[in-house]
Amino acid sequence: MKLLSIVFQDFKLLSLTIRENLALDKSIDEDKILKSLDKAGFRKDFEKLEQGLNTNIYKSFDEKGIEFSGGQSQKIAIARALCKETPIVILDEPTSALDPIAEYEIYNSFNQLVNGKTAIYISHRLSSTRFSDCIAVFKDGEIVEYGTHKELLQRENSLYAVMYQTQAKYYMS
Repeated sequence: MKLLSIVFQDFKLLSLTIRENLALDKSIDEDKILKSLDKAGFRKDFEKLEQGLNTNIYKSFDEKGIEFSGGQSQKIAIARALCKETPIVILDEPTSALDPIAEYEIYNSFNQLVNGKTAIYISHRLSSTRFSDCIAVFKDGEIVEYGTHKELLQRENSLYAVMYQTQAKYYMS
């Protein structure tokens, strides 16, 4: 648990404040929390909150609690993972609830997001693989291909290439 920060596809936020969701039981410096929210793309939304880090998520314990959108919640979950001091970050479809612009921003700042940590990114959206150093393609629970985006596209009969080109054709017109 001390080695991993994980953002699951079906993450959960707690009916607590933003600060408590990011720091949990640890006392994390407020500046670090704000930087994590900024890196996760939540800064503009955060600046609109009257209660700042003390804003309650959901209305379970506070009538003034906020019910954030799926994309906003996902950004908070990403920020939570960034606050945790671990050498490995696992991101399981971390942009699934984000709009295309927010997703692009996350991809563009991915290396800054993980800040030199080992990052394992799980995705079915193959456009997200282009920024990865290495890609492992799984089939039936086994790694069937491994390499860079460019290497996998050039391999003959590459499952990765077939899947990538299948998704890419929807963006070409």
